[in-house]
Amino acid sequence: MTDKIQTAYEASKNIYDDVLTQGNLFSRLYIRLFWSGTDDREIARRVLSYIPDDFSGALLDVPVGTAVFTERKWASLKNSHITCLDYSTDMLEQAKKRLNGHAHIECIQGDVGNLPMADDSFDIVLSMNGFHAFPDKQKAFRETWRVLKPGGKLIACFYIKGKSGITDWLVKTILSKKGWFTPPFQTEEELRDILQKMYKEIDLHVDGSMVYFCCTK
Repeated sequence: MTDKIQTAYEASKNIYDDVLTQGNLFSRLYIRLFWSGTDDREIARRVLSYIPDDFSGALLDVPVGTAVFTERKWASLKNSHITCLDYSTDMLEQAKKRLNGHAHIECIQGDVGNLPMADDSFDIVLSMNGFHAFPDKQKAFRETWRVLKPGGKLIACFYIKGKSGITDWLVKTILSKKGWFTPPFQTEEELRDILQKMYKEIDLHVDGSMVYFCCTK
């Protein structure tokens, strides 16, 4: 399964950023037709707004992807230490091209289901568009919780099922079979139940078939 995911993201490297940023007509039509017009750029802005501009702690970005949305923010947080992790070596290489030259940013290959970090290591764990691709979501939830310090924050956005029939069809019949998404997926109610059992505070919002939230450990 993990090899399928890596192959899928390597094959999509030339269109990944365009789809997320709606960089061409095809991407804009795809988002409008299949994702109810949900703007990933706006979701990213809201997610990153949870992180203070003067943040100076330790942050884990998993998966970093190509860093298309995070490059500027991470570069500006010069008093922090940021670890960017991705299972896909191809995605990681693209992120490195954007983030190289910043002493406070480290890029490493790894698996969110078995993070190579000690307990209570990070003030923030960010996961943008990750959980709908992770093959073992229970491990991903446990591991991201484990490496967070008490009072630390999990900030994330990803696909949830049950909000749009056409989006659910796309995810089931195309995106999952290609390896870009990996079932099972949560409904909003199922996700809230998971988070409420793990975190003290939850600020969760839904935009189309995308959820974004900030949870405090």
